[in-house]
Amino acid sequence: MKGYILLSIAIVSEVLATLCLKLSDGFSNIIPSIGVVFGYGLAFYLLSQSLAYMSLSLAYAVWSGVGTALTAILGILVFSDPLSFWVILGVVCIILGVVLLNTSKATSEEEAT
Repeated sequence: MKGYILLSIAIVSEVLATLCLKLSDGFSNIIPSIGVVFGYGLAFYLLSQSLAYMSLSLAYAVWSGVGTALTAILGILVFSDPLSFWVILGVVCIILGVVLLNTSKATSEEEAT
């Protein structure tokens, strides 16, 4: 459970850093630029800490998949990024992939016992 908490905070930190990256305007705005460095630093640190409690393949897949899906959704809501059938399908595929990874991990653990 602790691994998932650390991973969740890492995901939020990475998404916020990515939003700051857009706001930094090529690192010409100082406050969002600081947010980028701090956010990504915290995200990678917490991701590394979560690896003490979960497998690398699962942690990285969840971190990158959920982070990508959240970033796409927030890009649409906050920055008016274009929304299309393909964007929706892509986000659904990412979420489905993360669910399948979690399911396969649970199935593998059950088979091992």
